[in-house]
Amino acid sequence: MTVPSAPTGRVTIAPRVLTTIVHQTALGVEGVRRLASRLPRRSKLSGRRAVAPGIEVIVQDGQVAVTVHVIAEPGTNWVQMAETLQTEITRAIEHIVGLGVTGVDVYIDDVAFAHTGVNP
Repeated sequence: MTVPSAPTGRVTIAPRVLTTIVHQTALGVEGVRRLASRLPRRSKLSGRRAVAPGIEVIVQDGQVAVTVHVIAEPGTNWVQMAETLQTEITRAIEHIVGLGVTGVDVYIDDVAFAHTGVNP
């Protein structure tokens, strides 16, 4: 009986893939209306970097650091929402990609109140 050998070669995951995971995960968290439209400032961390509106991902030595900027729903407990974002983004990256997460920094850039149509 022969035992199949492990495949050889290299697997590379582009950091841009991680921004997609962060984006989709963040939108699924209650209290997040949308991601901020601006691109985050460049982090002081080094490594392979990818940005998308409201998201920065840096990959270094098989570890991921995430920064996410969100627009929150009014009436939401923002601290709880931010903690849920940290947990869910970490879980998604670890589960889908298999990389460790060193941290998820959450910034609440604004709150999205419904437009009433009445001018002040």
